[in-house]
Order: sequence, then C-alpha cells, then structure tokens
Amino acid sequence: MTSPIDRLRAIADGSGDRSVGLTLLAGAIAATLLVPLTWLVLEAIRVAPDRAWDLLARPATADVLLNTLLLMGGVTGLSILIGVPLAWLTVQTDLPFRRFWSVVVALPLVVPSYIGAFTFVSAFGPRGEFQAILQPLGIDRLPEIYGLPGSILVITLYTYPYVYLTARAGLLSFDSTLLEAARTLNHGRWQAFRRVTLPHVRPSIAAGALLAALYAVSDFGTPVIMRLPVFTRQIFVELDSFGQDYASLLSLQLLGIVLVILAIESRLRADGGGHGDGVGTAGEEPLISLGVWRWPATLLPAAVAGLALLVPLWILGLWFVTADLTARPSLALQLSTVTNSIGVAAAAALVAVAASVPVAYLAARHDSLAARVFERATYVGFAVPGIVLGLALVFFATGFDGLDLPLLPAIYQTVPLLIFAYVVRFMPQAVGSIRTSTLQVDPKLVEAARTLGETPLRAFRTVTLPLVTPGIVAGGALVFLTTMKELPATLILRPTGFETLVTVIWRAQENAFYQYAVVPSLLLLVVSGLSMVVLLRQDS
Repeated sequence: MTSPIDRLRAIADGSGDRSVGLTLLAGAIAATLLVPLTWLVLEAIRVAPDRAWDLLARPATADVLLNTLLLMGGVTGLSILIGVPLAWLTVQTDLPFRRFWSVVVALPLVVPSYIGAFTFVSAFGPRGEFQAILQPLGIDRLPEIYGLPGSILVITLYTYPYVYLTARAGLLSFDSTLLEAARTLNHGRWQAFRRVTLPHVRPSIAAGALLAALYAVSDFGTPVIMRLPVFTRQIFVELDSFGQDYASLLSLQLLGIVLVILAIESRLRADGGGHGDGVGTAGEEPLISLGVWRWPATLLPAAVAGLALLVPLWILGLWFVTADLTARPSLALQLSTVTNSIGVAAAAALVAVAASVPVAYLAARHDSLAARVFERATYVGFAVPGIVLGLALVFFATGFDGLDLPLLPAIYQTVPLLIFAYVVRFMPQAVGSIRTSTLQVDPKLVEAARTLGETPLRAFRTVTLPLVTPGIVAGGALVFLTTMKELPATLILRPTGFETLVTVIWRAQENAFYQYAVVPSLLLLVVSGLSMVVLLRQDS
C-alpha cells in the first residue's frame, strides 16, 4: 500500500498525474478492444424476441449445438489420451531417443489445422491418394473421412500438443523422491502413477485440455472442409447469405460456450496454484525402465507425429511435383499476395506492440484493480473465435458507416479494419511478453535514474525500454506470425480483391485446384515453425 506521504510526494513531482494518465490511456485501449463485441451483443439484443425464438428453435440450431459439443468433447478426450502418455514417456521413462521425440511430438502445433484438413481429405478421402495406392489390391473406395469422426481426428492431431506440453511441464517439476518413496512402499508402476504423479500433474493436464477444447470450438477451417455443421461454419454460412440475425444469435451461443471454458480454466488455475514446486527431473536419469516395451513404446510418438506431419508433407510434395499451373492461372500465387500478407501482419504487429506497452507497463508496475481489469480486458479478443470477432466487426463497421459522419471515410472492408481485427485478436501475445519483461526489470534502476534528475518519461525511455526490448520484439514477432495464419477474420473483413496467403489457400481448396495451395501452404508452415522457435526462446 502507498503511504499518504508517498502520495503527496508523487503529486509534488508530477508522477501521480502521470500514473493517472497512464491508467486512462490503458483504459482507453482496453475499451477500444471491447467495442466490437459490445456491438455484437447489441445487435443480437435488437432481434425481436419472437423472431429470436423462431431462429433458435430451428432443428438446425440443435444440430449445430450438439455437433459443437461432441467435437469439443471428442477432441479434448482424445488429446488427453494422446498427450499425457507422450509426456510421461518423454519425461519419466527410458524411451529410446526421448529428447528427439520430446521435440518431434510438439511439432504438429506449427501446422495450421485447415492445411492438415485438406491434405487429409486428399490423402484419405474415398478416392484419395491412399486409395490409389491400394487400388491394385482391389480396394476401389475408402470409408468417408468427412463429418464428426474426421473432424475430431484432424483437430486432435494439431491440438494434442497443448496437453502434451502442459503435462510435460508438470512432470518436469515433479519431485522424483515422492515417486521413489511410493515404490519403496510396494506400489506398482500404475498405482504409483495414479496415487502420486497424477494428482500433481492434474492441473497441468486440465489447463492443456481446456486449451484444446477452446481451439476445437473456435476452429473454422477444419469443420468447413470436413462438412461438419458447427457454430463457426454455420455463422459463416448465414453471414454469407445475409442471415445476420441468425448469425448474431449463434455467435452469442458460441460465446457462452467459450465463457464457460474460460471460467473452468480460471477456477482450475486458482485451485492448482500450489502445484509445480517440486524438484525437476529433466536432467536426471529416467525413473522408470520400460523393459521389453522400450522399443515398442516408440511406436506411439512415431505414429502420432508421423500422421500429423508426414501426411501434409507427403500430399504437398505430391502436388508440387505433379502441379499443372496452367489449369487455373487466376489462382496462382502472386508477389502482391505475399507482400499483402507481410504488410498487414507487420502493421498489426507494430500497432499491437504500441498499444500493449502502456497496458503491460501498468499491469507490471501498479498493483491495482484497474490495472488488472484493463490487462484482462485485452485477452477477451484472443479468447473469442475469429469468426465471431469478424462478425462483430462487420456489425460495427456497417453501423459506423450508416451514421454517415462528415469527414470520416467508410471503414467496412478496408485494410485498417482488417488490421484492427488482428490487433484485437492477437494483442494479448504482445501484452504477456512485454509484461513479463517489465517484471524482470529491477525498480531500483528506475529509482536511481529518478534520483539523478531524470523525469519519469525519460527514465522509462533510457532505463526500462532498452531492458524490455527483447520482450517487445518477441511479442511483436508472435503477433506477426499468428496474423499470417488467421483465416476466418481475413475471409470476412478483407477488402474485395485483397489476397493473402490464407485466402489463396482457401480459394484453391474450395475450387479443388490443390496444386495452387502448395507454395502458400509451405510458406505458412515455415512461418509457423518460426513462431515455435520464438516460443521456445521465450521459455529458455
């Protein structure tokens, strides 16, 4: 708590006014980020109650809700079944080449799920490449991959790393002496794991599982490619057919599911705060010998990582060598498409970083309710599915343009609106990175600069800013890299004729000219790989 004398000193030297100014600036930024969702809620409320009930009572609404919940449950459960054993094998056993597998099984996280989806359809569709291989054996058709099972499989392959990474982190912080003590009490391997290890890592598993659940309900590309009616797909269909009332009501239902997931995550994080204080085992000998199962156990990481990584590379490579780029020249990758992607991503990164610095600095240096509220408000856009954010900005932009304000240009389907969507969506990545870097700066260094006569602003510029620059660069890089991959918001908000890598990929798969998706997909895979490098450098 600040004493009255300290407050008087702050007023005397003007730093109190600057603190108020910083708070007001951070509050204005947070409020700006919340405007689109507020507009969406207002649009949904304006729908007449009778019409709203008629729309929500449609059989299609129940189907969409059921499919979304089944997809979320299937992806979450399967991610746990895959991620937890992989974490256990790579941390607590003598699995051959376990350091290699510990990296490889995390790599599917770099593959955008929509790239995985259309390559899986091409590989394992009824008349896909795998069926062509089996044709000499008399197999003329494979079972359908479309629908709920295919969607669960594809999304799980690219989301289980969330569970794997969080469970692995929990196991690395586990005190190995507890497990040894359990073994001395004649507990078997399974009993020791269930009674000692599992309670310790349960919060970590839950955190990863909730991330997988949030991704499953937010994913747009995979359900569309797999022809599964879920909220994200149906919202896009309704928006494309001018059913904005129905789209807004569906968006509120999807937001309700997301809020429930976030509430569960917040509760588990509060309950699991005491975990993770044990001694790490990363540098020690494996505790458990797999015996005769040592080499067969490698089949699990090999099968999972191979399916998630080699299938897309196989299909993209096949399209690359057999491409007929004269079939639809209009779909060919243009230099302007690459520059558009880089340009809007770079602009979004710069704006996000500039807006994040006041919010992150306030949250790191001021332990107040306002600082916490403003910081958490910036995370709302990150939790909201991209399709919902896109719809919210459509309502906001069309409503703003309808005001016909003098001297102000229309904003619907403009590049600035698209950049704003990216900032709302991915700014939390910059806020988190900059806040972490700011917390690592010793406040005594700033106090020393102040005693030498520096103003608060100059002390920040000469002392704090150089020290937090790595966090600013890392946050900006993450915003840039994730912006390059964003699909639904780009499809909805881009100006007519404004093509990016993701829109070229999407048009190519929609028209079944997959050869035109090869180069932009490979570029996005490289971009995603770079994002993984940034994340690993942040954790090192």
